[in-house]
Amino acid sequence: MTDTNAAREGAFNAAVLAASLIGEHAADIVEILNKLPPPDAAEVVRLLPRETAVEILDKPELDFGAEIIEALPRHVAAPLLAGMSADVAADIVRQLEEPAKTELLGKLDDVSRGAIDGLLAYPENTAGSIMTTEFVSVPSNWTVEQTLAYIRQVERTRETIYAIYVLDQVTRRLAGAVSLRRLISGDPPANIMSLASKPITTFPLVDREDVARLIARHDLLAVPVIDKAGHLLGIVTFDDIIDTIIEENTEDVQKFGGMEAIEEPYLQIGMGDMLRKRGVWLAVLFVSEMLTASVMQHFEGELQKALVLTLFIPLIMSSGGNSGSQATSLLIRALALRDVKLSDWWQVMLRELPTGLLLGAGLGLIGLVRVVMWQKLGIYDYGEHWLLVGVTVAAALVGVVTFGSVVGSMLPFILQRVGFDPASASAPFVATLVDVTGLMIYFSAALLILRGTLL
Repeated sequence: MTDTNAAREGAFNAAVLAASLIGEHAADIVEILNKLPPPDAAEVVRLLPRETAVEILDKPELDFGAEIIEALPRHVAAPLLAGMSADVAADIVRQLEEPAKTELLGKLDDVSRGAIDGLLAYPENTAGSIMTTEFVSVPSNWTVEQTLAYIRQVERTRETIYAIYVLDQVTRRLAGAVSLRRLISGDPPANIMSLASKPITTFPLVDREDVARLIARHDLLAVPVIDKAGHLLGIVTFDDIIDTIIEENTEDVQKFGGMEAIEEPYLQIGMGDMLRKRGVWLAVLFVSEMLTASVMQHFEGELQKALVLTLFIPLIMSSGGNSGSQATSLLIRALALRDVKLSDWWQVMLRELPTGLLLGAGLGLIGLVRVVMWQKLGIYDYGEHWLLVGVTVAAALVGVVTFGSVVGSMLPFILQRVGFDPASASAPFVATLVDVTGLMIYFSAALLILRGTLL
C-alpha cells in the first residue's frame, strides 16, 4: 500500500505518513500532499514539526494552502500562519471564507495580524499585495561591521538577506541599497552608506506585471516598495515574480483557448466550475457561429446555381481564421511585453495590411494551382467555367486572409482600450468572427467574378 493511499484511510495512517516525511525536502513533501484531499493533507501537516509545516505552507507550489489552514484546528493553524512569510500568509487569509478568516486573525499576535492586515489592504495583483515585510533594513549611521552582526541575528526571520536597505536615521526614508556581496567585501569600520547605491523602487499600487518587467529589466533579486514620502513598505522578491509570471501566463493561455481562467489545478476543479467556465464561452461561440448559417441562407440561391462553390467553404473559412489567430497571438504577446503600445495601433495596421495581402496572394496562388491541377489531371471536373472558379477561390483567399490579419491584430487593441484583458481575444473567438465575414467575402467575390456564367 502506498503512503498516499495509507494517508487516506485515517488518522493512524496519516501519522505513519507524517513520520516518514520528517527530514524530507519541503518541495518533495508538497508534491505528495498535492495528491491528497485537503482534509487528509491538513491532518498530515498537523502531525509534522512546526518548522517543517511552516516551510511547506510557504511553498507556492502547494495547491491548496488555504484549504489546509481552514481544515486545521484554530489553535494549530494560527501559529503556523504567524510563522509563514507575511505575503504568503496574507494570500492564504485572502482566500479564506468567514468565519474562519476572522477567527484566525483574532488568534494571531499583534505583529503578525498587523502585517497581514496591511498587505490585505492592497488590491489583488498589485505590488503591495505580493510584497513581503520581512526584509533587512539598517539606519544610515551604522558601520559595515554592525550591519553584518545584525544580519547574523535576524537572517532566519527574513525572506531574503541578499539586499540590505539603508534608511535615513532621522526621516526613516529609503536612502540606499547594498548587495550582500558588496557588504561582505566592505571595510568593517566603514559607514554603510559608503557602499550604498541608489535603489530602483516601485509603489504599492503598481500592477505586478509592471513590477516583473522592472525586475527583469534591471536584473534585480528584489525591488523595494515605497510610499509617496519614500518610506520603505516592503520588498517584492524575484521568486514572487516567478510565481506571478507563471500565474499570468496560465491565465492568458486559458483565455486564449476560449474559456475563463481557472485558479485551481486541473484535477482539483469541481465539475460545476469546469462546466461553467468552459460552457459559457462555448455557448457564446456557438451562437456566434449561427451567423454563419444565416450568411449561407442569404446566399442560398447562388449555392443552388453553383454547388461547386461549397467545396471550398472549409478552405476559405479555415484560412481566414488561421491568419486572424496568428495576428492575434502576435499582438497579445507584444502588448504583454510592452513591445507595442495602444498608440501604435496604426503602425500595426499598416504592417498587417500588406502582410495579409501578400500571405493571401500566396495562398490564393496555391488554391488556383490546385484547381488547375485537379481539372487537368482529371481528378475532379469543376465544369466548363473551372478557371473562373479557381480565380474566385484565389480572390476570396486574398480578401479573407487580409481581413483576418487586420481584424486579428486590431482586436487586442480594442479590448485593451475598453478595459478588457487583450487575452480575451481568444483564437476561437477570432476564428468565429472571421468565419462569418469570410463567407460574405467569398460569395461577394463569386457574384462579381461568376456573374453571367455560373451565377
